[in-house]
Amino acid sequence: MNNNIFNKWSRMAFIASGLILASCSQDFLDTTPTDQVASSVIWTSKNLAERVVNGIYEHMTYEYRDNPWLTCNMTDAFTEIEDEDMNWVNGNAPLLMGSSTASSGIYADMWRKMYETIYRCNDVIDHIDQVPDMTDQEKEKAKGEALIARGWHYYRLNVLYRGVPIYEHVYDNTNCTKARSTADEVWKQIIDDCTNAINNPSLPDKNATNDANWGRMTKGAAYFLRGQVYLWQKEWAKAEADFKKLGSIGYKLFNSYGPMFTVENEKNDEYILQYQYTEDESCGNFFSWTYGNRNSKGYSWNNYIPNPYFVDSYQKADGSKFNIDDILPGYTKMKPGARVVFYLRNGLTDEEIKAFQKKYEADGIDMSKYLPDGNEERLAKVYNDRDPRMAQNFILPYSHYIGGCTGQDIKYTLRWPYRGSDGAEPYDLRTDTNDRFYYLWRKFVWVGASLKDQGRSPIDIPVFRYAEALLGLAEALNEQGKTDEAVNVLNQVRNRAGVAPLTMTAGKPTSVTGTDNLRTRIQDEYGWELAGENRMFWHELRWGIWKDKKFNKGNGMTEIWGTKRYTNTFQGDYSILWPIPQKELEMNANLKQNPGWY
Repeated sequence: MNNNIFNKWSRMAFIASGLILASCSQDFLDTTPTDQVASSVIWTSKNLAERVVNGIYEHMTYEYRDNPWLTCNMTDAFTEIEDEDMNWVNGNAPLLMGSSTASSGIYADMWRKMYETIYRCNDVIDHIDQVPDMTDQEKEKAKGEALIARGWHYYRLNVLYRGVPIYEHVYDNTNCTKARSTADEVWKQIIDDCTNAINNPSLPDKNATNDANWGRMTKGAAYFLRGQVYLWQKEWAKAEADFKKLGSIGYKLFNSYGPMFTVENEKNDEYILQYQYTEDESCGNFFSWTYGNRNSKGYSWNNYIPNPYFVDSYQKADGSKFNIDDILPGYTKMKPGARVVFYLRNGLTDEEIKAFQKKYEADGIDMSKYLPDGNEERLAKVYNDRDPRMAQNFILPYSHYIGGCTGQDIKYTLRWPYRGSDGAEPYDLRTDTNDRFYYLWRKFVWVGASLKDQGRSPIDIPVFRYAEALLGLAEALNEQGKTDEAVNVLNQVRNRAGVAPLTMTAGKPTSVTGTDNLRTRIQDEYGWELAGENRMFWHELRWGIWKDKKFNKGNGMTEIWGTKRYTNTFQGDYSILWPIPQKELEMNANLKQNPGWY
């Protein structure tokens, strides 16, 4: 983002609340560097106190700008949406490989990150009233923002661990000895925090996109978060009310899906909460690095690979289920290697044809199916007339991407097998996995050569979106038996996407046949709409479908035609709940481990 609450950085460190803050200042704040300001001094100055409040937001942005290899941040890698590449998965996602223990780093990293931000929130809540040169309204607004941020972090802890210690005030290593509260008690804490923020007259419902406060917590974020908790509790009517409130206070869908995820359009009325980034050093997000490809500016790594089972699940634009056998007869009955013939580029040499025949002969490949002058055109029919979000989220075979690795904007094409070089015809799109053929991410990946560095993307990343609120509203309505109304709400999301609306009229591919049918359709819509935004893991755990979705069919990192690089291994039902990190158990004898973990 070019002009946001973090658009100027100062090199400063606060010894405040027991934490050292290397913090980002706001464009409306004094950016004079301050070195080692004592905690006793922080709360004597409005300027310093506001910087501590800003530190809450700054710490949240670390999720996507600090250590891109930490899968605990990129939670879509825990779902069927994407897989982590082979170089990273064994070390960073042992849960997916069936090898994790309570000492595995992902659990400690998540616990630490969540409680560090909770600590900062508590610091503001406890001390902001001491600041002599802040108005009562400014103090109350800061407390409201901190309450919502605290709730957001307790929400994720509770989803993962189902009961964690609740700290409402500043703590340190000497008094950080609470036992775990129950999951219900944590849900109540989040609801109370959100309700207090909603009842706070100093907190706005929504910030205008041209407001200097754009990007800060609002009552809208509190309604959204409280609605998510109500979904967990199956308090459908309460969830319905909260999600409906968002529409009444000014949130609405952006007019176009794909362009929304760009710097040009990131200030919009659909974003309820987003993490804000700039191109300044250490201030950008790493999506263009880990989602991008070798032709992205900075020669990115494509570490997160879209899973073909998920990508191929996108419907046809008319709302009917896509069946690849309608275009490539017999495809689904072939072994994966036999399907390669359909993905080959036009104009293979005789030697290349013979080489592919030999390589995949054991899988029964039939190279007579290869069309030297029409293979690409035949495959294009697989991707034509599909849900437009498919091509807006992913780089599909023989589609284009404007890369900038050479310092110039060049149109590359994803072809198989790869030929050429970055700066010469035929401008094949190059990946970090050139010997294999995968779907690639388009969403959040920088286009062209103007980016300063691969790890400094200024694109804001949405955390709470109004589209997700509409999906939650449709879900809450459906579970109350209000099927007609739920369909109308869901169709708002589908209409914006350019997919045929669902109907209650029988006999059509888009016909809703009842509550159970609509429940499945809503769950599918969550994935198609939110892919790449690290939202689905939380929902799949809530629905109880994570195990089946992530581990079905021996799922894992998979080439487009089905050949696997590795398969996931389910560790056991106990692994659905994360373990309390071993070192936390050692430091706090009052903590009890989740069943099954050691």
